[in-house]
Amino acid sequence: MLLCSYITATIKNNSLFFKFNVVFCVKMWFPVLSVGLRKRVVAKSGCVVALLKCSKHREANVNHFSHSAGRSAQTCQALIYCKNGDPSQVVQLEHVPVPQTGAKEVLVKLLASPINPSDINMIQGTYAILPDLPAVGGNEGVGQVIEVGSQVKSLKAGDWVIPRDAGLGTWRTEAVLAEEDVISVPNNIPLLSAATLGVNPCTAFRMLSDFEDLRPGDSVIQNAANSGVGQAVIQIAAARGINTINVIRDRPDFTQLSDRLKDMGASYVIKEESLRRPEMRELFKTCSKPKLALNGVGGKSATELLRHLQVGGSMVTYGGMSKQPVTVPVSALIFKDVKVCGFWVTQWKKDHAHDGRPFRAMLDELCSLIQQGKLRAPSCSEVHLQDYQKALEAAMQPFASSKQVLIM
Repeated sequence: MLLCSYITATIKNNSLFFKFNVVFCVKMWFPVLSVGLRKRVVAKSGCVVALLKCSKHREANVNHFSHSAGRSAQTCQALIYCKNGDPSQVVQLEHVPVPQTGAKEVLVKLLASPINPSDINMIQGTYAILPDLPAVGGNEGVGQVIEVGSQVKSLKAGDWVIPRDAGLGTWRTEAVLAEEDVISVPNNIPLLSAATLGVNPCTAFRMLSDFEDLRPGDSVIQNAANSGVGQAVIQIAAARGINTINVIRDRPDFTQLSDRLKDMGASYVIKEESLRRPEMRELFKTCSKPKLALNGVGGKSATELLRHLQVGGSMVTYGGMSKQPVTVPVSALIFKDVKVCGFWVTQWKKDHAHDGRPFRAMLDELCSLIQQGKLRAPSCSEVHLQDYQKALEAAMQPFASSKQVLIM
């Protein structure tokens, strides 16, 4: 409060001191920003928000984020939003300071970061967890360690790392992060596979592992089969000898999409309209009824998945692209004893934050599949950070077929 009062007085009396004092406030804020959602201690100082909101009014060739000495004088580029709203309107590319690396921190050069639906929802202000504002966008990505603090033990320069949890703000070129906030991955896997590893494949892995005891020959049915999660489900299930019945909306390029999913390992690819048609009976003459249904759509699509579950099976909801509620037939609950539950990989990571072994084991298995050529990245469009507006607009299209990945 004393700092802000002093700034107000200085602004009134001497405009030359305005820049220096406001910059000092920003310098104090941005190192805290790198901590992300795990430590919600960002000061909501009005002068910080005002400076970022008025960035377009800054004088040319004046670096309002510069520090006095050492490597801290460096800046990086970051996609920042100061208020919730339409991402194409509220996200701006800014130059922000890179603080000095602390004893238990690492300096990371971000290499690539996707734009996921959760990133869009977070900027819009509709997601389950929201950062304090201003904030750097992005919750997933891969970076390379270029400097380590004196007390860092698990990482070294050159390592590739991904975030352990949401909220680190990955849409930037560099970041100083706590050692405990990132985890290493092999640097010999494809860049896009590493950049998209932490959310969709982890979601698919956990849903295939934690809800039903699936054995080779068992079946899983899923909607949104062409989504990032859906493609990961297909490939992980195929590696385990599990059949997948994959439901997608009808479209002009249905045959081409079906062939692509089958090339990944999909056992069957069907249209949503087929779920209530006689051909399903024919399908189940050669394929066992599914033990597990994975719902990323909601609405009628989820209800239809339930109808085909075997007795005692489970439906796991991880998304709701239709924005319609899930309706469960009473008969499914009473006569088939189905289980209906939800899954959120962010919560799973939080629940296992005290013991990193399950997360490490999952990443090791997923990376092994990648190295064996059994798990490919979803269809991606690589977009340079400078062209972020184009990427945001493409990512917000309904049922987008290609994941937008920002290349730093």
